[in-house]
Amino acid sequence: MSLTSLKTRLTDGLSSPDRWRADARPARSDFDLNPGASRWVEGPLKPAAVLIPVLATRDGASVLLTRRADSLARHTGQIAFPGGRLDTGETAVEAALREAREEVDLDPGLVQVLGLSDPYETGTGYLVTPVVGWIESEPALTASPDEVAEIFRTPWDFLMDPANHSRDHLEATDGVRRWFWAMTWQDRYIWGATAGIIRGLRARLYGDEDDVADAVAEDAA
Repeated sequence: MSLTSLKTRLTDGLSSPDRWRADARPARSDFDLNPGASRWVEGPLKPAAVLIPVLATRDGASVLLTRRADSLARHTGQIAFPGGRLDTGETAVEAALREAREEVDLDPGLVQVLGLSDPYETGTGYLVTPVVGWIESEPALTASPDEVAEIFRTPWDFLMDPANHSRDHLEATDGVRRWFWAMTWQDRYIWGATAGIIRGLRARLYGDEDDVADAVAEDAA
């Protein structure tokens, strides 16, 4: 797909930022492959946002991702999009751009926001809004050492190919097997909410490749 066609598909397939609501109902979640599971924390969902930075260059489209710093208290070393919890009064777009500036020093002026993907609920009690940004100028990025260990790119076509998506699991401390989506690019293992958000974006743009209910039934068999 050409960059022009991809940009058109994104623009047409995403929600307008004007339609964002902090209390929107999640369309996808960590529980899609774990029916009957409950959140690990109580209380209302906390609004958060991530930026999905699509870098459009002569080599094609790629997505900027980060590996979280090993010194962080939570989600140490995991692959993630720049993002975090909304500050008071912020919109999802404002939070995503702010977090990208703080984490990788991405200039907001280089980002053309094309729209929003489906809200995603995490098991830790966050309602994450994925904000898709289009970047045509090569950004000069610097990882914040307190938050980010590495910045890397993954080809758009790789992330959108369901052949590269798999279901994996962890054995939780309560003895329950918890399933999640995963994909491996080179030596980077993308899993959990990040992989789930990628799956949600793919489904929104291209349609569901398979039936999650069938996948759950297969795992339970």
